[in-house]
Amino acid sequence: MPSSSAFSLKCIPWMSSKLAYFLLSFALVVLTGCGCDGDPDPIEPDEPVAPVTDVSFARGADISWASEMESEGITFKDDKGGQGIFQVLKNLGMNSIRLRVWVDPIGGTSWSGQADVVNMAKRAKDEGLAVMIDFHYSDIFADPGRQTIPAAWGSYSGDVSKVASAISSHTLTVLNTLKSAGVTPAWVQVGNETNNGMVWPAGKIDWESKSGPARYSGYVQVSNAGYNAVKQVFPNTPVIVHIANAYSAGDYDGWFFKEFKEAGGKFDIIGLSHYPMGVSGKTWSQVNTQAVSSIKTLASKQGLKVMICEVGVKPSSSDAATCMKDFVNSVKSLGNNVCAGVFYWEPEVDGKWKPAIYSKSGLVCSGWSAYDMGAFSSSGTTFSPVKSILSGFAE
Repeated sequence: MPSSSAFSLKCIPWMSSKLAYFLLSFALVVLTGCGCDGDPDPIEPDEPVAPVTDVSFARGADISWASEMESEGITFKDDKGGQGIFQVLKNLGMNSIRLRVWVDPIGGTSWSGQADVVNMAKRAKDEGLAVMIDFHYSDIFADPGRQTIPAAWGSYSGDVSKVASAISSHTLTVLNTLKSAGVTPAWVQVGNETNNGMVWPAGKIDWESKSGPARYSGYVQVSNAGYNAVKQVFPNTPVIVHIANAYSAGDYDGWFFKEFKEAGGKFDIIGLSHYPMGVSGKTWSQVNTQAVSSIKTLASKQGLKVMICEVGVKPSSSDAATCMKDFVNSVKSLGNNVCAGVFYWEPEVDGKWKPAIYSKSGLVCSGWSAYDMGAFSSSGTTFSPVKSILSGFAE
């Protein structure tokens, strides 16, 4: 919105010169914060900020691999005549995308780096899609078992204050670049699947030597650095704290978020991952039911909405479409004040395509298999959605 410091004599109707002088002087004091005991603070007009794209229920996808796929000549089409990843997603009923951010992408590539993310976010915004930004605060995938500190921050890995400062600086840089590009994220995720904290060792949760909220001390400091940076650039954008395993996230009345909050952790939305077809000893139906129970518990206990930031099913299973539709319909039925939406993780792949870093030797991801929960099929270099799996995302 325009800065409140925009002030003009044209706004003052004709009046006596003394009264006009008095009112103008008073207004300048108020607007500049000038007091009798100090110099006035300088006024810097706010830069224009694009409005947040409002969606009542996010039906989305994380498509962070899509730009790399496009660079290889892969195209996305559907049977409705849609061409390009964004048009195809919209034709499926999706209204949002999620993009991960790595600090200095591993392997010397640019994918999921700042420039790539800003480009994809701008394209999504231009297509009328809401955008979620997912900060991993790593150079590679961050998850409960891996929260590797970026190489550029390695020299102060054990210094919580320095790591927090680096997180703040990185977050501000990326978000200010997005702001300059005219993109206001609808949501920002601070950390990815942070069940054990993030940016280890500084932000690791100390499960062994401490108990209760005290164990979260380092994690809270680095997480809050990200939260505060988001609010500095986009005060109205909600911040998500995200953990894995939605089916168990509500156990013991949602103890993780309860203790994190008691330790001073800040968040506006609870984020969860849900992969119902890979839980040992449980059917997908049982896992779906437990996840829905977790969502209701967390929303009730914390008084906040829950976002399913990641979901995926195995298309090779005959139950994949049924499982996905059952879950999406179940969380929709909870109401928008309980569940804020669902994002399918990397649906645009076909179970065979792999990012280049998986084939580079010497990297942590060398030799990884292709992701097997994509929801597109391929014919040569043309990729098309498996509509039955994604049918639950339709309005």
